[in-house]
Amino acid sequence: MAVAALALNQQLLWFSYPKIRAKSRPWFPQKTTLLNSQKKSHIFIVSCSSSPTSQSPEANVQTAESCVNLGLSFFSKGRVRIDLFLFLQAFCYSYSSLTHIIVHNLKSEIMLVKDALVQFETALSLDPKPVEAQAALYNKACCHAYQGEAKKAAECLRTALRDYNLKFGTILNDPDLASLRASPEFKELQEETLLFPNPHQDIQVLCLWNQMNLFIHMTLKLLKVGQAGWRRYRLQLPKRSQLISEVQAPFRGVRRFFYVAFSAAAGISLLFTVPRLFRAIKGGDGAPDIWETVGNAGINIGGIIALVALFFWDNKKEEEQLAQISRNETLSRLPLRLSTNRIVELVQLRDTVRPVSWIQVILAGKKESVSSALQKAEGFRTELLRRGVLLVPVIWGEGRTPQVEKKATALPSIGEDFEKRAQSITAKSKLKAEIRFKAEVVSPEEWERWIRDQQESEGVTPGEDVYIILRLDGRVRRSGKGMPDWSQIVQELPPMEALLSKLES
Repeated sequence: MAVAALALNQQLLWFSYPKIRAKSRPWFPQKTTLLNSQKKSHIFIVSCSSSPTSQSPEANVQTAESCVNLGLSFFSKGRVRIDLFLFLQAFCYSYSSLTHIIVHNLKSEIMLVKDALVQFETALSLDPKPVEAQAALYNKACCHAYQGEAKKAAECLRTALRDYNLKFGTILNDPDLASLRASPEFKELQEETLLFPNPHQDIQVLCLWNQMNLFIHMTLKLLKVGQAGWRRYRLQLPKRSQLISEVQAPFRGVRRFFYVAFSAAAGISLLFTVPRLFRAIKGGDGAPDIWETVGNAGINIGGIIALVALFFWDNKKEEEQLAQISRNETLSRLPLRLSTNRIVELVQLRDTVRPVSWIQVILAGKKESVSSALQKAEGFRTELLRRGVLLVPVIWGEGRTPQVEKKATALPSIGEDFEKRAQSITAKSKLKAEIRFKAEVVSPEEWERWIRDQQESEGVTPGEDVYIILRLDGRVRRSGKGMPDWSQIVQELPPMEALLSKLES
């Protein structure tokens, strides 16, 4: 068996395998090939030879270019012979002695790849030119990838991409890097390349990239801070105020969803447009049109700005709405004394009368203006009563809070049972009988505080004479400076039995 194996080994000393050819490796994509392809590929298998590989005379000249050329020669020979040895090992697996010879030669040829690595590292240590350093790093990465060292290969490619302007398309099209492209290290390298393009570009491109990064970062930060602050603000509001706000603006949540969704879509589109913009500014073969790319980037940036502005504008409107609802709720709890000395809260007069609040500044003599307005209202008393108007004068400076125990009895809710419904109707009838043309305020400080808040919200200087007309449901109908024109109010307000008055309540 041993004699037959040796005879077969002698027959394989000169073996021609035309399908496997020594592939010439370029220095870099823009340069010509440094190693010419062989027209006829004759692979000499040296049996049981472990002698060191002889170097060419060019290797004695220690330059980066010669080291790269010699390393390319070693790598091309070692790669092709390793492929052939692996093929023969699979073909001759049943012959144990021949397999041993092939494995021994396989180890010898692997040394060629290691010698190529040494040459590439030597080239990098000889202060190479940028193109020489790019070629050394790229081919060094190919050697590491062929040996299964994906991490080292990715690091070499990362340096070449970052510092020596290597084209990423070269990595994608090289079959020697096929094993690296299937590794997680390559996925990480690909993400870094897409998010952070080559910094050795024009300085204007870098400034544009930094400004876009800063803009996106600040936009996300503002949205995050705004949403967090808004959640804290809403937690401090009563549940009733939030429900009223949702009823008055039912589509606000839908609008906010579309604001956020469209902003995210524009941001993602901008991330994909930025690399195209870099390629368009740099120019070259296959570069996109610069004006079209700039237009797309401008549309995305403008859309993000507009949507973020609408988002914050909607938040501001909701804050104003909730503040107004909160003031209305505070107003509904303010106490009044009727003509029968009964103290009720304003909420108990809803669906019964429409109160009118009078306001006067803290100045001597201003009490006369309030008295004058009340005297003018006496001429329209009948018409005002038909319209359910209750006058509530408030004079600035009257801080005498009477020590009267509040006995504000809330009206029973209708609809529970017949007895409670009858009691509610009786209480309403009794309250209507007690209401007269004018009521007095209880706790003037609370009334003045609410009026000042209302003046600030309307942009009026606190302390001026104003009047406020409320709806039947307690919301503010309109307000103005000075004293009201009673004839205009009579024309504006419908009678209580009119359809418009019932719809308003």
